[in-house]
Amino acid sequence: MKFDNWTQGPGTVRLRVAVGASAAVMAVTAVFGSGLTTAAHADGAATPTGIVLGVGAKESQRVVSWYSSAGTPQVVEVAPTSRIKKGQFPKDTVTFPATVAANTVNGGYNGHATIDSLKEHTEYSYRVGTEGDWSPTYSFKTQRFKGDFDFLFYGDPQIGSSGDVAKDGAGWLDTLNVSLAANPKAELLVSGGDQVESANTESQWGAFLAPDKLRQYPWAATIGNHDVGGKAYEQHFWTPNTDRSAPFYNGSAATRSGGDYWYMYKDVLFIDLNSNAYAAGSDAAHIGYVTDVVKAHGGEAKYTVLVYHHSIYSPASHANDGDNQLRRQDFPTAFSSLGVDLVLQGHDHSYSRSYVIKNGKKAYQDEQPGAAQVAQGPGGVIYVTANSASGSKYYDLTAPDPAKDPNYGPDPLNPKSHWANSVENQEHVRTYVKVEVRNNKLVVENLRSGTCAAPNAAVELGQESWCGPDSGASAAQPVGSTVDKVVIHPYRDHGKGHDLRPGVPTTDPARWLQQTTEGGAGSLTLTALS
Repeated sequence: MKFDNWTQGPGTVRLRVAVGASAAVMAVTAVFGSGLTTAAHADGAATPTGIVLGVGAKESQRVVSWYSSAGTPQVVEVAPTSRIKKGQFPKDTVTFPATVAANTVNGGYNGHATIDSLKEHTEYSYRVGTEGDWSPTYSFKTQRFKGDFDFLFYGDPQIGSSGDVAKDGAGWLDTLNVSLAANPKAELLVSGGDQVESANTESQWGAFLAPDKLRQYPWAATIGNHDVGGKAYEQHFWTPNTDRSAPFYNGSAATRSGGDYWYMYKDVLFIDLNSNAYAAGSDAAHIGYVTDVVKAHGGEAKYTVLVYHHSIYSPASHANDGDNQLRRQDFPTAFSSLGVDLVLQGHDHSYSRSYVIKNGKKAYQDEQPGAAQVAQGPGGVIYVTANSASGSKYYDLTAPDPAKDPNYGPDPLNPKSHWANSVENQEHVRTYVKVEVRNNKLVVENLRSGTCAAPNAAVELGQESWCGPDSGASAAQPVGSTVDKVVIHPYRDHGKGHDLRPGVPTTDPARWLQQTTEGGAGSLTLTALS
């Protein structure tokens, strides 16, 4: 269904409802006119809970997902907030029918519906359920559908991993509140995976979904290794353009959840991979998926951003995991050849930002650690690993170990770090990543959302013996302070291989950038941020 001058004509919509352990599918007819006709609530009150606003296939869509104790037909009602009077929705409110399916693990039902044909610069209010059993009313605001925008990237909340769900949830809530108070016009919240510690533990999902910010800003979900082993991830997050073919799943048919998916937001093509599936040719399948999506839609995009959980240039305990060693052999060359600009990853509960990587090697040997500006050049890709957004678990940085992987040794310019990474950081404080998408640049910034004080579960519970910069030798920096920031000057213009700035040489843009930003009044120097 779509908005059409805010009226919904009469018609019949069929909802697919899976019922019982056998997940048998039955058709339930709901008639939409000026109101909604539904079956009686045989299961009693079914007010939806666990509501989350998800990203749609494009700017004018949002997906709403939720949990309900009843499998009766349900809808999402949506209206411009300006038309809500004394808390009441107008009589001609548009309704979007839900797909409602049985939750065979935890009981009850999960529903989702796609809101379509949203308008620019508009605040909307919505609620979920049926007549007499509505959820509370929530609101979200659309921005312009073209031009610059910011989005926020969060690593591994992993609620429950500290052993204290309440403390983990408090840290997650605080990071969302801090990051969105500082960036209220951020348009997307992008996940690095591992929303929870245990895929089928609904109390952990409840704590993850508790913040109302997840009902006000669209969450672009990513599946992590702790999110597999059950259907909860897929039940809580319905994602657009998703390929759920066997190679993109992990586990048996009974517990498969996830898949690869893509969406377009303004001039950015986002592609999200289920990196849990990597054996038996799955990496080749992922590359094939990215290739097909880029060929079909890359020409419409100015930037291509990949998101998946398992960081291939991991700086901490997962640096030399067997699956990462395999991915370092095939992902980087494929991503360079496909014109990917930025790769966002999680899994390692620490922060890193790569040098410009081309075909699995450092593109420009002179690029300095922590450079504040980089020029990508043809095939250049930046890889970012996000730290914990909740404080539930941190991994300390590891020293490069060529004995474990001879191809992932030390950086000649900074031997404490792995060769691929310009910046590696762990302070045992919560952080998030802000990405500014601009006409001729991407700005990536890692920001502190907490300090050594509570909420910071891993520190509070004594699971970490130190906290703060320089392995605790320096005092914790304030909330909102910058850990790392880089301005990325891309090579392509709308994915067509044109230089964005006249005079940029294709042989060594990093050298060009250094020469043009050093010296002279108002110059910029390529140095690390403190």
